[in-house]
Amino acid sequence: MKLAFYAPMKSPDHPVPSGDRRMGRLLWTALEQAGFAMELASGLRSFDRRGDPDFQQSVKRQGEVEAARLIEKWREAPDTAPDGWFTYHLYHKAPDWIGPEVCRALQIPYFVAEASHAPKRAKGDWRTGYEAAVNAIGFARVVFHMTVLDGACLKPLVSAENRLILLPPFLDIESFREKAVSVDIGNVLEKRGGRQDVKTLLAVAMMRGGDKMMSYQQLGQALSLVTETGWQLLVIGDGERRRDVEAALAPIGERAICLGVMTPEELPAWYEFADIYTWPAHGEAYGMAFLEAEGCGLPVIAGNIRGVPDVVRNGETGILTPAGDPAAFARAVDELLQNDELRLTMGKRARAFVETERTLSAAADILKKAIEGAV
Repeated sequence: MKLAFYAPMKSPDHPVPSGDRRMGRLLWTALEQAGFAMELASGLRSFDRRGDPDFQQSVKRQGEVEAARLIEKWREAPDTAPDGWFTYHLYHKAPDWIGPEVCRALQIPYFVAEASHAPKRAKGDWRTGYEAAVNAIGFARVVFHMTVLDGACLKPLVSAENRLILLPPFLDIESFREKAVSVDIGNVLEKRGGRQDVKTLLAVAMMRGGDKMMSYQQLGQALSLVTETGWQLLVIGDGERRRDVEAALAPIGERAICLGVMTPEELPAWYEFADIYTWPAHGEAYGMAFLEAEGCGLPVIAGNIRGVPDVVRNGETGILTPAGDPAAFARAVDELLQNDELRLTMGKRARAFVETERTLSAAADILKKAIEGAV
């Protein structure tokens, strides 16, 4: 079976790395592992960050042109046409103007993964995108939701004839660890002012505005309340807001060490060196870095927000604290710094969780059964 793949938020071949691009690529790989032949249908990006009605109308027209092109292309060469269409990350800011039209014309099934539904956007600057997303979700033969929260929001849009299936966030943890390279951690820390003889907290995130900046501010505030001594925070990431991040972490003084950007191959060494992964996760959909950390045996302390409970099991693989509560976050850090046995036990459970439940093969099995069962 051949599937056309489309990601209106960010194409898997987009030059700028991000968690969204990464999950798109992981889905592509999982679909291939499930036995589907894949074709990238279009690179048209419909993402509207600001809520610009003129932009939405413009990209709608571009989508209509693109859909007509694909319909004509595949009607002229039906042997090359897909048997189904798979759209990743569909919502009011990134609607799919192409897939539903192609599927109607070619009479093939339409599948959606990581759709989300925000009724508050029915009116306002994203109204056009909202309506398109609602129509596409309602048209989909199968809607794969990646968090429990998204599933609850999507349920009213999915008819009895169609299916809503949980596809939890996953990671190719075997490949992630196999590609790991050796890192001279002692040398790096010496140059940056870090230490090897203290407990290490770790955060991995780009330094940009919006939710990321809010998390950095919350992290600095929370860690300033930690009562334990003998620890440091290592931060991996960089970006245009680096100075603001440094200011946000100023309350913990020299304990904060910014290491800059690391390659994906270097990250496992730092996850394995650290003792606790800490990130408030303000506005996070779920957070791929949590799965990376857990897959390397690192317990997590994070905010209990949105899809984070879908990737961090509270009390088992880490501790989730009330969103925006720096005192509770600090208490969780103190607890794991003080309790070596609990910290190590959570780390072992975290590794087992990712290795057994959040693998590429587990995702491939879900996708294969659902898609083949819907055709």
